[in-house]
Amino acid sequence: MYGFLLRPLWIGFHLLVVAGIAVMIGFAFWQLDRLSERRTFNDQVESRIDLPHRDLAELLPAGAAIDPGQVEWRTVVANGVYLPDEQFVVVNRSQNGRAGDNVVTPMLLDDGRTLIVNRGFVPLGIDAPEAPAGNVAVRGVIRPSQERRTGQLSDPATGVLAEVQRIDVERLGPQLTGEVIPVYVDLLESSPPEPVGLPEPVIRPDLSDGPHLSYAVQWFIFAAAVALGWVLAVIRSTTKHRHDRTDGADPPPSDEPEPARALAGTVEP
Repeated sequence: MYGFLLRPLWIGFHLLVVAGIAVMIGFAFWQLDRLSERRTFNDQVESRIDLPHRDLAELLPAGAAIDPGQVEWRTVVANGVYLPDEQFVVVNRSQNGRAGDNVVTPMLLDDGRTLIVNRGFVPLGIDAPEAPAGNVAVRGVIRPSQERRTGQLSDPATGVLAEVQRIDVERLGPQLTGEVIPVYVDLLESSPPEPVGLPEPVIRPDLSDGPHLSYAVQWFIFAAAVALGWVLAVIRSTTKHRHDRTDGADPPPSDEPEPARALAGTVEP
């Protein structure tokens, strides 16, 4: 009764169904992995970003080895003097649906080291305001040096950069004054303060679960639908074959593959 399921066209159909289900389940588990990674990231941010701020000189003492992963998202305070002649911008940024740049001004700290300070976002078409002059106290969130990801634009390997694609501390270090701390800071506030409104502080990362769980559920549903379609095709074809044998009639010919006719609900040999 089921011998027709071993015909070449049916075997190809079985293999296609199995491959499709395997791929869909693979995508579902990939989305679950992404969800797990995102929750780990969210937990790390939430556990650090709202801790009481620390003095940068205490958290990252001069001469000590610095592991950016251990201090990322910690809030720190520091004092120093901005170096406006060494200011640069990070291009191709967006915030709250607007395109613009991040304005980055190095700061010479009281201990002689240089801290890269991302002062915030300025929309396109607006000139970046000058950094506060004289001694400035800043409070900000530590971020690690940024690296180029696959498909992203590259910065020139040599020369002084006034516009960059990312804050790559190692690449920017040679054009800055003194010993550069191997992390940078997203500014939250300063004293004296920045001009009212600009630059806008960089917004916090989205700490929701994102769409990964819903995407995973959709892929599982797609896989189940394919499996159900296979079952229905087999049941319909088996029923047709049984009726044809009982009636002793030859089924009408068709140019369509048997599985396709079964799924479409047409006559099946």
